[in-house]
Amino acid sequence: MHNTPKDNMEWKEKLTPEQYRVMREKGTERPFTGRYFDSKEKGVYKCAACGNPLFSSDAKFDSGTGWPSYYTPISETSLAYAEDTSHGMRRVEVTCGKCGSHLGHLFDDGPAPSGKRYCINSVCLDLEKDEEK
Repeated sequence: MHNTPKDNMEWKEKLTPEQYRVMREKGTERPFTGRYFDSKEKGVYKCAACGNPLFSSDAKFDSGTGWPSYYTPISETSLAYAEDTSHGMRRVEVTCGKCGSHLGHLFDDGPAPSGKRYCINSVCLDLEKDEEK
């Protein structure tokens, strides 16, 4: 299913403690604290664990939630989805389609054209900025 199998020790060596807590233990960063929640920089947001392209900055919008939000992924295979019933809620968990790392959740309250809001933890992302021309 995932192209980048790693055991816990490998993940702990590759990721920061905060990245490990969020991406491997399904944690959440505090709202309005992540480096990308209000970023307007142009480029491609990639999985911080494996480099898989996830979202274009063109699909990013200000949801007011305190986390980076996008209305569509780069491709159908960029992400994987699972039901999440933790914390007494029914949500859709969003994971990296390549390495399976937890990224955030998907909600049905986003803008047109998709009506979707991919609510993603900044710590899970690396922005590959567009080069200035």
